Amino acid sequence: MTQTIELKYGCNPSQKTARVMFSSDPPPLTVLNGRPGYINFLDALRAWQLVQELCDSAGKPAAASFKHVSPAGAAVAGELSDAFCQAQFISDPRNLSPVATAYAKARSSDRVASFGDFIAVSDTVDETLALLIKPEVSDGIIAPDYDAAALDILKQKKKGGYVVMRMDPAYQPPADELESRTDFGITLQQSRNDCVINADLFKNIVTRNKNLPAADVESLIVASITLKHTQSNSIAVAYQGQAVGVGAGQQSRIACTRLACDKADRWFLKMHPKALALQYADMPRSEKVNVLDQFVRYHELDEREIADLRSRLTADPTPITPEERAAWIRSFKGVVLSSDAFFPFRDNLDRAARSGVTAVAQAGGSARDADLIAAADDNGMVMCMTGLRLFLH
Repeated sequence: MTQTIELKYGCNPSQKTARVMFSSDPPPLTVLNGRPGYINFLDALRAWQLVQELCDSAGKPAAASFKHVSPAGAAVAGELSDAFCQAQFISDPRNLSPVATAYAKARSSDRVASFGDFIAVSDTVDETLALLIKPEVSDGIIAPDYDAAALDILKQKKKGGYVVMRMDPAYQPPADELESRTDFGITLQQSRNDCVINADLFKNIVTRNKNLPAADVESLIVASITLKHTQSNSIAVAYQGQAVGVGAGQQSRIACTRLACDKADRWFLKMHPKALALQYADMPRSEKVNVLDQFVRYHELDEREIADLRSRLTADPTPITPEERAAWIRSFKGVVLSSDAFFPFRDNLDRAARSGVTAVAQAGGSARDADLIAAADDNGMVMCMTGLRLFLH
C-alpha cells in the first residue's frame, strides 16, 4: 500500500501540487513536526544518506548541513578548540555530546551558506545538540531519534513550524532500486550509486611522497563521501574530519577547486588572532556571522563595503595582510582535497597548494595523469588515484 504525504508546494510556491510517496508500509520516515516542502525532502533524504555512510566509514557520529541538495558542510565528531568555538560563536562547548560536536563542525564549514539549512545527524538528537541548533536559522532536521527534551526544544523553533523528521536507521533501500526522474515528459532512470568509500580507496598512492597518516585518511573519507552527495562538478577540502570547503556545481574543475579552496581559506582565517579580536556591535548571531565573513574578505571589499563593516563594529578592525594570510593558512597541517573526477590540468593542484593541501584523492584516468603526478611531486603532495568517479546530477 502506498503511503502519501502532501507537501506545502514543489520547488517553488507556484508549483502547487507536491507530494512524497512511500511504497513500504509502514514508511521508513515520519514527520514529527512542521510541514515540509519538496526541497526539504530532497535535502533530508540526500543528507541522511551522507551521514549514514560517513558514520559507517569513519566509525563516529556524523552530521551534515544541506542547502539546495548539496552539503554546505559535513563532519564527524571531534574535539573543538577554543579558537574554533570563539570563531563559531559557541559559548559553552564543554558539555556537547559527540553528535553535537559533529554538527558544530558541519555548520561551521560555511556558516553563510548554512543560513536556513536542513540538518542531518547519524545519532539520536540529545538536549545539547537541540540547544546548539536552537539559535541557528535552520529549516529542519532528520535523525534516527530524539530525546524528549530535545524534541520539545526543536518544536518551538520557527513559531512551532520547524520541520522534524525521524528516519528508521535500519531501513535499507533494495539493491536493485532505481532512481528515476521525469523532465519534460521524458523519464530517465539509473541504478542507485551504492559505491562504498572507506580507507581502502586511498591505497593507490602514485607520488614520491607516500606519507598518509590515519587522520588524513579520515579527512579524505569525509571529503569523498561529501562529494558523493554534492552536485557535480565538485571538489571538497577537508581538515580534521570536517569538510571546510565545498566547491559544487561548476562547469569547470578549476572553478570548483578555486571555490572550495577560497572557502577553506576563509574558514582558517576566521580563527586568525585579528579575526578573533573583532569587537561586534549589539546584533544577532546571524549578523555577526556575516560581519566575520566580510572581515576575512577585507582585501576584496570596496570603500562602501569597508564603511559598512566598520559600522557594525565598536572598534576599527586591523586587516590581515596578504603575508599574514598566506602564513596563517599554511600553518594548518593535515589539509586534504578530494575530487569527484580526474584533474585535467595541474592548475588545480597548484591552487590547492596555496591553501596548504598536502594530500589529494582523485579518480585518475586523464591523458595528463603523468603531468598531474609531476605537479603533486612539485608541491610535495601525497596523491591517491582512486579509479572512482562520483558525479551527481
